[in-house]
Amino acid sequence: MFGAAVFDFIESEHEEEQRAQLIALERSIIARYNITASDSKKLEHIYVRLVPFKSGIQWKFTGAFYFVLTVITTIGYGHAAPATAIGKMFCMAYAFIGIPLSLTVYQAVGERLNTFTAWWLMHAKSKFFHRPRVDVQVTQTELVMAGWSACSLVLFGGAAVFSHYEQWTYFDSLYYCYITLTTIGFGDYIALQNDDALQKEPKYVFFSILYIMVALCVVASSINLLVLKFLTMNTMDEKESAQIEARKHFSNVLRQ
Repeated sequence: MFGAAVFDFIESEHEEEQRAQLIALERSIIARYNITASDSKKLEHIYVRLVPFKSGIQWKFTGAFYFVLTVITTIGYGHAAPATAIGKMFCMAYAFIGIPLSLTVYQAVGERLNTFTAWWLMHAKSKFFHRPRVDVQVTQTELVMAGWSACSLVLFGGAAVFSHYEQWTYFDSLYYCYITLTTIGFGDYIALQNDDALQKEPKYVFFSILYIMVALCVVASSINLLVLKFLTMNTMDEKESAQIEARKHFSNVLRQ
Protein backbone atom coordinates (compact mmCIF):
# COMPACT_ATOMS: atom_id res chain seq x y z
CA MET A 1 0.00 0.00 0.00
CA PHE A 2 2.87 2.37 0.79
CA GLY A 3 4.61 1.61 -2.51
CA ALA A 4 1.38 2.07 -4.45
CA ALA A 5 0.76 5.42 -2.77
CA VAL A 6 4.28 6.64 -3.60
CA PHE A 7 4.02 5.63 -7.27
CA ASP A 8 0.57 7.21 -7.46
CA PHE A 9 2.03 10.48 -6.19
CA ILE A 10 5.09 10.39 -8.47
CA GLU A 11 3.79 8.93 -11.73
CA SER A 12 0.05 9.58 -12.08
CA GLU A 13 0.23 13.28 -12.98
CA HIS A 14 3.00 12.66 -15.54
CA GLU A 15 0.94 9.84 -17.06
CA GLU A 16 -2.10 12.08 -17.46
CA GLU A 17 0.00 14.80 -19.14
CA GLN A 18 1.54 12.31 -21.57
CA ARG A 19 -1.83 10.80 -22.40
CA ALA A 20 -3.37 14.23 -23.09
CA GLN A 21 -0.43 15.21 -25.35
CA LEU A 22 -0.61 11.99 -27.37
CA ILE A 23 -4.38 12.20 -27.82
CA ALA A 24 -4.06 15.82 -29.00
CA LEU A 25 -1.29 14.85 -31.44
CA GLU A 26 -3.36 11.94 -32.76
CA ARG A 27 -6.38 14.16 -33.36
CA SER A 28 -4.21 16.76 -35.08
CA ILE A 29 -2.79 14.21 -37.52
CA ILE A 30 -6.23 12.68 -38.21
CA ALA A 31 -7.66 16.13 -38.98
CA ARG A 32 -4.67 17.16 -41.13
CA TYR A 33 -4.79 14.11 -43.39
CA ASN A 34 -8.56 13.55 -43.17
CA ILE A 35 -8.17 9.98 -41.85
CA THR A 36 -11.37 8.15 -40.97
CA ALA A 37 -11.89 6.69 -37.51
CA SER A 38 -11.80 3.10 -38.81
CA ASP A 39 -8.55 3.70 -40.75
CA SER A 40 -7.05 5.32 -37.67
CA LYS A 41 -7.80 2.21 -35.60
CA LYS A 42 -6.31 -0.02 -38.32
CA LEU A 43 -3.13 2.08 -38.46
CA GLU A 44 -2.85 2.00 -34.67
CA HIS A 45 -3.18 -1.78 -34.68
CA ILE A 46 -0.61 -2.10 -37.48
CA TYR A 47 1.93 0.12 -35.73
CA VAL A 48 1.65 -1.84 -32.49
CA ARG A 49 2.16 -5.14 -34.33
CA LEU A 50 5.09 -3.72 -36.31
CA VAL A 51 7.15 -2.86 -33.21
CA PRO A 52 8.86 -6.30 -32.84
CA PHE A 53 9.59 -6.47 -36.58
CA LYS A 54 11.22 -3.03 -36.62
CA SER A 55 13.65 -4.22 -33.95
CA GLY A 56 15.20 -6.79 -36.31
CA ILE A 57 14.86 -10.52 -36.81
CA GLN A 58 14.01 -12.07 -33.43
CA TRP A 59 13.64 -15.78 -34.17
CA LYS A 60 16.89 -16.75 -35.86
CA PHE A 61 19.21 -18.72 -33.56
CA THR A 62 20.86 -15.68 -31.93
CA GLY A 63 17.58 -13.94 -31.17
CA ALA A 64 15.98 -17.22 -30.07
CA PHE A 65 18.88 -17.85 -27.68
CA TYR A 66 18.39 -14.38 -26.22
CA PHE A 67 14.66 -15.09 -25.87
CA VAL A 68 15.05 -18.45 -24.09
CA LEU A 69 17.59 -16.88 -21.74
CA THR A 70 14.96 -14.35 -20.67
CA VAL A 71 12.47 -17.23 -20.23
CA ILE A 72 14.52 -19.55 -18.02
CA THR A 73 15.87 -16.66 -15.93
CA THR A 74 12.26 -15.36 -15.52
CA ILE A 75 13.31 -11.90 -16.76
CA GLY A 76 10.64 -11.93 -19.48
CA TYR A 77 11.15 -8.57 -21.20
CA GLY A 78 8.19 -9.17 -23.52
CA HIS A 79 10.16 -8.03 -26.59
CA ALA A 80 9.33 -11.31 -28.36
CA ALA A 81 6.76 -14.04 -27.82
CA PRO A 82 5.82 -17.16 -29.78
CA ALA A 83 2.98 -16.56 -32.23
CA THR A 84 2.12 -20.13 -33.26
CA ALA A 85 0.18 -22.62 -31.15
CA ILE A 86 3.05 -25.13 -31.30
CA GLY A 87 5.51 -22.42 -30.24
CA LYS A 88 3.35 -21.47 -27.28
CA MET A 89 3.01 -25.11 -26.19
CA PHE A 90 6.76 -25.64 -26.45
CA CYS A 91 7.40 -22.40 -24.52
CA MET A 92 5.22 -23.59 -21.62
CA ALA A 93 6.93 -27.01 -21.52
CA TYR A 94 10.38 -25.44 -21.89
CA ALA A 95 9.75 -22.95 -19.07
CA PHE A 96 8.32 -25.69 -16.81
CA ILE A 97 11.57 -27.67 -17.13
CA GLY A 98 14.05 -24.86 -17.76
CA ILE A 99 13.23 -22.47 -14.92
CA PRO A 100 13.89 -24.95 -12.04
CA LEU A 101 17.05 -26.19 -13.77
CA SER A 102 18.23 -22.63 -14.32
CA LEU A 103 17.62 -21.62 -10.69
CA THR A 104 19.46 -24.74 -9.50
CA VAL A 105 22.45 -24.03 -11.74
CA TYR A 106 22.70 -20.36 -10.71
CA GLN A 107 22.46 -21.30 -7.05
CA ALA A 108 25.14 -23.98 -7.42
CA VAL A 109 27.48 -21.67 -9.33
CA GLY A 110 26.82 -18.95 -6.75
CA GLU A 111 27.87 -21.27 -3.91
CA ARG A 112 31.10 -22.12 -5.74
CA LEU A 113 31.77 -18.43 -6.29
CA ASN A 114 31.43 -17.96 -2.54
CA THR A 115 33.94 -20.75 -1.94
CA PHE A 116 36.37 -19.12 -4.37
CA THR A 117 35.83 -15.71 -2.75
CA ALA A 118 36.56 -17.17 0.70
CA TRP A 119 39.77 -18.76 -0.62
CA TRP A 120 40.84 -15.50 -2.29
CA LEU A 121 40.16 -13.44 0.86
CA MET A 122 42.06 -15.93 2.97
CA HIS A 123 45.00 -15.79 0.55
CA ALA A 124 44.93 -11.95 0.46
CA LYS A 125 44.76 -11.64 4.27
CA SER A 126 47.60 -14.15 4.61
CA LYS A 127 49.80 -12.07 2.30
CA PHE A 128 48.79 -8.75 3.89
CA PHE A 129 49.31 -9.82 7.52
CA HIS A 130 52.30 -12.10 6.71
CA ARG A 131 50.71 -15.05 8.47
CA PRO A 132 50.26 -18.71 7.42
CA ARG A 133 46.99 -19.33 5.61
CA VAL A 134 45.87 -21.87 8.24
CA ASP A 135 45.95 -19.13 10.89
CA VAL A 136 43.76 -16.76 8.88
CA GLN A 137 39.97 -16.78 9.16
CA VAL A 138 37.42 -15.19 6.84
CA THR A 139 34.26 -13.94 8.56
CA GLN A 140 30.76 -14.09 7.16
CA THR A 141 30.62 -10.29 7.17
CA GLU A 142 33.75 -10.07 5.01
CA LEU A 143 32.23 -12.51 2.53
CA VAL A 144 29.00 -10.50 2.36
CA MET A 145 30.93 -7.26 1.78
CA ALA A 146 33.00 -8.91 -0.98
CA GLY A 147 29.86 -10.30 -2.61
CA TRP A 148 28.05 -6.98 -2.66
CA SER A 149 31.19 -5.27 -3.95
CA ALA A 150 31.17 -7.73 -6.85
CA CYS A 151 27.46 -7.00 -7.41
CA SER A 152 28.17 -3.27 -7.50
CA LEU A 153 31.03 -3.77 -9.97
CA VAL A 154 28.82 -5.88 -12.26
CA LEU A 155 25.94 -3.40 -12.01
CA PHE A 156 27.86 -0.17 -12.60
CA GLY A 157 30.28 -1.69 -15.13
CA GLY A 158 27.47 -3.24 -17.16
CA ALA A 159 25.60 0.07 -17.15
CA ALA A 160 28.62 1.80 -18.71
CA VAL A 161 28.77 -0.73 -21.56
CA PHE A 162 25.04 -0.62 -22.30
CA SER A 163 25.07 3.18 -22.17
CA HIS A 164 27.78 3.18 -24.86
CA TYR A 165 26.13 0.67 -27.22
CA GLU A 166 22.47 1.60 -26.75
CA GLN A 167 23.00 5.38 -26.53
CA TRP A 168 21.02 5.48 -23.29
CA THR A 169 21.85 7.83 -20.45
CA TYR A 170 23.99 6.22 -17.77
CA PHE A 171 21.12 6.38 -15.29
CA ASP A 172 18.75 4.62 -17.71
CA SER A 173 21.42 1.96 -18.34
CA LEU A 174 21.86 1.49 -14.59
CA TYR A 175 18.09 1.17 -14.26
CA TYR A 176 18.05 -1.43 -17.08
CA CYS A 177 20.80 -3.50 -15.43
CA TYR A 178 19.05 -3.40 -12.04
CA ILE A 179 15.66 -4.40 -13.48
CA THR A 180 17.36 -7.18 -15.46
CA LEU A 181 19.48 -8.63 -12.65
CA THR A 182 16.54 -8.63 -10.24
CA THR A 183 14.67 -10.54 -13.00
CA ILE A 184 11.80 -8.01 -12.94
CA GLY A 185 12.17 -7.32 -16.65
CA PHE A 186 9.61 -4.59 -17.34
CA GLY A 187 10.59 -4.37 -21.00
CA ASP A 188 10.68 -0.56 -21.16
CA TYR A 189 14.42 -0.81 -21.87
CA ILE A 190 15.67 -3.83 -23.82
CA ALA A 191 19.14 -4.37 -25.22
CA LEU A 192 19.81 -5.60 -28.78
CA GLN A 193 16.67 -4.06 -30.25
CA ASN A 194 18.11 -1.22 -32.34
CA ASP A 195 19.64 -1.17 -35.84
CA ASP A 196 19.41 -4.97 -36.28
CA ALA A 197 21.97 -5.44 -33.49
CA LEU A 198 21.15 -9.17 -33.23
CA GLN A 199 22.53 -9.70 -36.72
CA LYS A 200 25.08 -6.87 -37.10
CA GLU A 201 26.78 -6.72 -33.67
CA PRO A 202 27.97 -10.27 -32.78
CA LYS A 203 30.43 -9.05 -30.14
CA TYR A 204 27.76 -6.97 -28.43
CA VAL A 205 25.30 -9.88 -28.61
CA PHE A 206 27.90 -12.17 -27.00
CA PHE A 207 28.57 -9.59 -24.26
CA SER A 208 24.85 -9.07 -23.54
CA ILE A 209 24.13 -12.80 -23.21
CA LEU A 210 27.29 -13.46 -21.18
CA TYR A 211 26.57 -10.46 -18.97
CA ILE A 212 23.13 -11.76 -17.99
CA MET A 213 24.48 -15.27 -17.26
CA VAL A 214 27.54 -14.16 -15.26
CA ALA A 215 25.85 -11.28 -13.46
CA LEU A 216 22.97 -13.49 -12.30
CA CYS A 217 25.51 -15.94 -10.85
CA VAL A 218 27.15 -13.07 -8.94
CA VAL A 219 23.77 -11.88 -7.66
CA ALA A 220 22.83 -15.45 -6.66
CA SER A 221 26.08 -15.82 -4.69
CA SER A 222 25.49 -12.52 -2.88
CA ILE A 223 21.91 -13.45 -2.00
CA ASN A 224 23.13 -16.84 -0.79
CA LEU A 225 25.69 -15.13 1.47
CA LEU A 226 23.08 -12.72 2.80
CA VAL A 227 20.67 -15.56 3.60
CA LEU A 228 23.46 -17.46 5.40
CA LYS A 229 24.31 -14.30 7.34
CA PHE A 230 20.70 -13.90 8.48
CA LEU A 231 20.50 -17.58 9.39
CA THR A 232 23.72 -17.28 11.40
CA MET A 233 22.40 -14.20 13.21
CA ASN A 234 19.13 -16.01 13.94
CA THR A 235 21.02 -19.04 15.30
CA MET A 236 23.16 -16.79 17.52
CA ASP A 237 20.02 -15.05 18.84
CA GLU A 238 18.47 -18.44 19.61
CA LYS A 239 21.63 -19.55 21.44
CA GLU A 240 21.71 -16.34 23.50
CA SER A 241 18.01 -16.75 24.36
CA ALA A 242 18.63 -20.37 25.38
CA GLN A 243 21.58 -19.33 27.57
CA ILE A 244 19.49 -16.61 29.25
CA GLU A 245 16.67 -19.08 29.92
CA ALA A 246 19.19 -21.59 31.30
CA ARG A 247 20.63 -18.97 33.67
CA LYS A 248 17.14 -18.02 34.87
CA HIS A 249 16.26 -21.67 35.44
CA PHE A 250 19.56 -22.24 37.33
CA SER A 251 18.89 -19.14 39.49
CA ASN A 252 15.40 -20.39 40.34
CA VAL A 253 16.79 -23.79 41.30
CA LEU A 254 19.37 -22.18 43.62
CA ARG A 255 16.69 -20.05 45.27
CA GLN A 256 14.54 -23.09 45.91
